Amino acid sequence: MPFSRTPSARDHRADLILAGVLLVGAVLSAALSSIAQVYGDEARELWTALIYAVFISVPLAARRRWPGMVAIVVSLAYFAAVSLKVPEIFVGNIAMFVALYTVGAWMNDRRRAMIVRIGIIIGMFVWLIITMYRDAITEADKADVAAGLFSPYIAYMLIQLLLNVLYFGGAYYFGDRAWAAASERAVLEERTVELEREREVTAAQAVALDRVRIARELHDVVAHHVSVMGVQAGAARLVIEQDPEGARQMLTGIETSAREAIRELHQLLETLRTPGGETTEAASTLGLDDIAELAASSTEAGLPADYAVIGNPVPVPPMIAVNLYRIAQESLTNARRHAGAGATADVRVRYDDEGVELEIVNTGRSVANLRPGLGQLGMRERAAASGGTLEVTPRASGGLRVRARVPLEASA
Repeated sequence: MPFSRTPSARDHRADLILAGVLLVGAVLSAALSSIAQVYGDEARELWTALIYAVFISVPLAARRRWPGMVAIVVSLAYFAAVSLKVPEIFVGNIAMFVALYTVGAWMNDRRRAMIVRIGIIIGMFVWLIITMYRDAITEADKADVAAGLFSPYIAYMLIQLLLNVLYFGGAYYFGDRAWAAASERAVLEERTVELEREREVTAAQAVALDRVRIARELHDVVAHHVSVMGVQAGAARLVIEQDPEGARQMLTGIETSAREAIRELHQLLETLRTPGGETTEAASTLGLDDIAELAASSTEAGLPADYAVIGNPVPVPPMIAVNLYRIAQESLTNARRHAGAGATADVRVRYDDEGVELEIVNTGRSVANLRPGLGQLGMRERAAASGGTLEVTPRASGGLRVRARVPLEASA
């Protein structure tokens, strides 16, 4: 979208003040110039200067609204006043400079702005050359001005040309610079708005990600321990009359699971209270070595799980270790809930030159179609957050295979 400038109410008030100041200045300058007799006997009556003061000052009140028209009116008034020798020359120069500057600084049609300014400048220089030529003819008849190429009169004309070049060149240059500066400010403001909008979107995304992470952690902790306690409570209820000691041990297991759930929820609370989230020590207390204890707990809860480590263990970043632990926890919980009676599980942690792989295979009921749920979604999010991949596939002989692989170099 091309840049354009629109004057504000404050700009219009400033233009009104400028027009009023120049009007007062032009009236005072006209009075003083008439007293000083700047044009001598050739000067026009004072009332013509008052009319001229109105024509060069009042249009400037709308200089930013119609810059091209104001510049043309002021230039014509200035040209007529100098040609007719109206006794006011100082404020008129200021008004014309301001008008030319405004065309460059505020006229949105840049091609028309260039045409207006170049047209005025060319017209003024043509008029100046004609005036100089006419005065040169007049002065040449005087005996005291025939001193050669660099006579006083020629030197005076050269000064006039130089001053006009600086005058019109300055108005043109500073007008263009004001336009360029305003364009740069507009681009900067637009970028600032975009950055603020992006910051708000990023903040909203961060909040959403935190909510997802909290939900994922709560699901992993609560689902696992509640599932274990449910199985143990059901078994205790069935054997409480025949085997009170066994029921007591099962109730002890429920108490242990409850304590572990409270401990993990406490760790989660500390993690959420600490800036940095999963990068804190509280979130890093669980690691790959704890998967062995997880398999043992699964065996006690009724799903026999075999645990093995393949390859040479290498250091794994804490966040990846926690995510793999949670994937193993969720996989064993799902197997305990859905695999059925008599199911077993194998948990394997493999290390190789490229990374670490976690595989949980369970037997049990055949799975025709996987139904995506929060558990699977959480496992995939954890694998993706670690820079790895996750596969969940049904086995032909029954049960599921869950395989998570994380390239350690990429994660580091």
